[in-house]
Amino acid sequence: MYIIENYGQIMDKLIQSFRTHLVGEKNASPNTVTGYLKDLEQFAGFLRQTGHACTADGTIDIHQVDRLAVRSYLAYLYEQSCTGSTMNRKLSALRTFFQFLCRENYIKTNVVKTIPAPRKKNALPAYLTVDEMFRLLELPAKEGFLGIRDRAMLELFYGTGMRISELTGLTLASIHLDERRVNVLGKGKKERILPLGRKAADAVRAYMKERQALLAKKKPELPPAQLFLNTRGGAVTVRGVRKILHRYLGPAFSKGVSPHSLRHSFATHLLEGGADLRSIQEMLGHASLSTTQKYTHLTIDRLMETYDKSHPRAQQLDANSAKP
Repeated sequence: MYIIENYGQIMDKLIQSFRTHLVGEKNASPNTVTGYLKDLEQFAGFLRQTGHACTADGTIDIHQVDRLAVRSYLAYLYEQSCTGSTMNRKLSALRTFFQFLCRENYIKTNVVKTIPAPRKKNALPAYLTVDEMFRLLELPAKEGFLGIRDRAMLELFYGTGMRISELTGLTLASIHLDERRVNVLGKGKKERILPLGRKAADAVRAYMKERQALLAKKKPELPPAQLFLNTRGGAVTVRGVRKILHRYLGPAFSKGVSPHSLRHSFATHLLEGGADLRSIQEMLGHASLSTTQKYTHLTIDRLMETYDKSHPRAQQLDANSAKP
């Protein structure tokens, strides 16, 4: 336990202490740690900019951060057109941070604990249609290391619905081509086993040959355990994968589609094909079924659209409503 008597304790040091807690005690994923720190640094920047809880020399006094400061921060986020989901995530980061500060006796009260979360809008996730998805899968070159690697990445994304961080975490030991399954390490270090479709298995098998040839050419001292490599023979990073996917998605597909849309497409197409929500939840690695249920709204909207275009009574209603 550390008792801070200096009320002018620098916020940055507290954030770094929290980072140590996340990594050492919570065993949080790198993405979680990065996200929390980014949110906290933004909050600290807001406090400095507005003067909330700041001393005369500009140092943030953590003891002066009150409900008004946090609510003002949420109002600022709203003015910046942040979505309800984004605001909730940032508030959750603050709540966890202040809970840590209370536990370590930096402060006595978690002022964020009782602040209600902003209401979320039920924004439906962007996704690709089946035809668009098939067109995307045909974009990588059929020859050469990069094209064959990128094709394997896309097939794995669409074939399993895994997250980008999960894909970059795959190792050679994760892939079982003969059994057509892949072991994925998800959030909270939870492992799940995903089925591997024939197309994805064939794409990965072709990439493995290219991978072996690349390593034989580059001859690194310590070959990476990660499955996907860059042209230098090093492991591909999350940022690297995002750049690769953005290059293929580009302007050729619907506006608002992102790399994460491949995961949404996987879930949506499964649901449309008759898969049950529990199975989709298991494959996506969602802790709560309510997170998976957003895809039902997506398919219901499509059903309504199809109904309005196809059903005779719906068409007759539209025709009547068009009359003056």
